[in-house]
Amino acid sequence: MKSRLSVITALLSGLIFGFGLMLAGMANPAKVLAFLDITALWDPSLALVMGGAIAVGFMAFKIAGKRTSSVLGLPMNIPTLRAIDKNLVLGALIFGIGWGLAGICPAPAFVLFGTGSIKGIVFLISMLVGMGVFELIESRHK
Repeated sequence: MKSRLSVITALLSGLIFGFGLMLAGMANPAKVLAFLDITALWDPSLALVMGGAIAVGFMAFKIAGKRTSSVLGLPMNIPTLRAIDKNLVLGALIFGIGWGLAGICPAPAFVLFGTGSIKGIVFLISMLVGMGVFELIESRHK
């Protein structure tokens, strides 16, 4: 029963999150690029969306950090690493460059994929291939 409830909860959470991304314009690459291009007609509305997301995430992590299991009884897996290392900086640079070129990041890529957007499909496939290449490289270093 817990398994079915967790799947339903995940599905509903994903649908609400995806709807929120669409409503906020985060799944629209042109809007994202207008936010990133401060030299032209800058659109600051994305900063408000990000601020709201940071506030919600901050509160969620504060609450989750005090728990040992989720509401569904599953273990809490909260990141514990705090170090800023070469891998973090390199990953952030790659993410930022990809976001700046395409105007898409991972969550909106899934929304765009769901809407049948060719740009979203190409981005999502490229992202998954990149993740696979990373895993291959990492497995060889262990």
